[in-house]
Amino acid sequence: MSLNNPNSLRLQQALDSCSQSIANGDFKQSDESVSSLVQFLDSLSNDEPQSEDSAFEALSQMHQYLISPSLDQAVIDALAFELPKAAAKLGRASVRCFEYAERIINHFVTSCSPRDMVSILCEAMTSSSDGFDNASYFTPLLGALAKVFEVLQRRPFEQVKAALPVVLKVLETVLSNPEDVTVASSVDLLNKSVLIAHSLNTICIKLDQKDKKLIALFGLYILQITALISNSVGAQTSICFPMMLQLPHFLHYCGLTYLGLITGHEVDTAIDLLSQGSEDDYISCFSYVRCGAALTVLWGDLSNEVGDAKKQDLKAVKDELSKNQTKRWKAVGMLKHIFASTKLPWELKRHAIDFLFSVMEGVDLPKDHDEPLDSVYIPSLYASLQAIQLVIVYASDPLLRKKAFVTFKMVLADLPSSSRFEILMALTRNSELSSMIAILLDCVKEEMHKEYPQKPSKQNESLKAENNSSSPFWTDKALDFVEFVLKPPHGGPPILPEFTDAVLSALNLYRFILISESSGNTNYSQVLSKNKLQKVYKEWLEPLRALVYGVKAENHEDNGQPAFDTLCGLNPVEFVLYRCIELIEENLKHAI
Repeated sequence: MSLNNPNSLRLQQALDSCSQSIANGDFKQSDESVSSLVQFLDSLSNDEPQSEDSAFEALSQMHQYLISPSLDQAVIDALAFELPKAAAKLGRASVRCFEYAERIINHFVTSCSPRDMVSILCEAMTSSSDGFDNASYFTPLLGALAKVFEVLQRRPFEQVKAALPVVLKVLETVLSNPEDVTVASSVDLLNKSVLIAHSLNTICIKLDQKDKKLIALFGLYILQITALISNSVGAQTSICFPMMLQLPHFLHYCGLTYLGLITGHEVDTAIDLLSQGSEDDYISCFSYVRCGAALTVLWGDLSNEVGDAKKQDLKAVKDELSKNQTKRWKAVGMLKHIFASTKLPWELKRHAIDFLFSVMEGVDLPKDHDEPLDSVYIPSLYASLQAIQLVIVYASDPLLRKKAFVTFKMVLADLPSSSRFEILMALTRNSELSSMIAILLDCVKEEMHKEYPQKPSKQNESLKAENNSSSPFWTDKALDFVEFVLKPPHGGPPILPEFTDAVLSALNLYRFILISESSGNTNYSQVLSKNKLQKVYKEWLEPLRALVYGVKAENHEDNGQPAFDTLCGLNPVEFVLYRCIELIEENLKHAI
């Protein structure tokens, strides 16, 4: 920047004023001088349309000023509190401005106290309202923080522990708006997060693995950025591979294994270690570590560049999960974080389904499969099946939807019968999608078909009046599935045509139960009792018949496509509905 330039003259005067006041020990004047310098630099960052040229000239002039051998250390220390943030703002203007901003910030890193620089850099990342979602602002600050970590001498755990929440907040905030960040800027930012991982690894090596809390913190950081990186790539998963290939080595150093990650055991151990004492709230900044743990295993399975030894480890993990039901259920619980995510690309969800399908395919279910399920697993398995439902419903690829449904049924089949019934009931009651309710009721019908008790022998004919069944699907609770659809909890008949699929499936389920009990000479579900037959007829089917008639009448004269689709959808409903009414009328003749 030429000294004949007005901006150059003002900058030089501001810098000289800072140096003079600091050298004189005039703290009030030095604060005012530094504040004036920062205001001037901020004005340059908003100087359109010449902001890029102005920013570059100011950054290059500041850099020359700072590296001058004659500059007093006290001046550098004083400017360090404000200039890193100002330089990062100016560095957003262009690539060449960014390079000079990095040089300035890194000069402070090499010249000032590492402990002070950790605080300064974190403050610069948390106090910036201007450009807080700009990746190019944070990238040089994160890179500088990585360099500072490596030279920390005293109490590194405390310093790292205080800084990582700031780092993770920056990453999550910037990457949560991918439309506002270019791919190049996003990759640069993510590479800095990996650079911080390298620095943490260096610290751990220096301490010779003596600080167990630091190692646990390091491991959780790796899992968190694995999730954040995976969330940010969209459909371009190939962008992640160079970064992801660097992370498994760190996890191995932390003592984390594929099996321990996919079951969540080693994640819980690390969290428990860091949650001791007053650090409970601190763990909230690692909200994605469980998703990151499952993703780490998937990235290892997905990458063709993972060594043969790692591939063998992954095969052994799948074999172990297929053999060990408890570990398998824990793995299902970990994978739900992937299925339920709204940010992860479908390619990763597809691979998660493939992974789980491969595990479930190797399961050898025993014939006697009715041992009670430990209640501790029910909430997690329920949430996992709910998450797989999201893939079934929202995946655009029909093959993925089909495989997700097959996997859903495999996981369901892995549960004891009583738990399957409870979970299917909960899934049905908490589903708002007609198509999903229809699928769940079809699963119920399939379970009832498999578990229908044998017809009583003639010798035991007198016992059939007790109508007891060992299967939870063949009790009076089975009709609750049908009632939920045909007589919804909010009252009145179901909404048509919106819930046509669910209504058709419910009618088919009722017809199946009625025919099975009638032809089998049983009454496990109480479907053949007179009171139940009359209730279904008056409270479920009669109102539904009136509703179907009304909806058809409304659409009959309409020649539009929506009306045509509605009528086509109601035709099978009407057919099964009248068949159910006929069956009820027939059975009422013999009901007691």
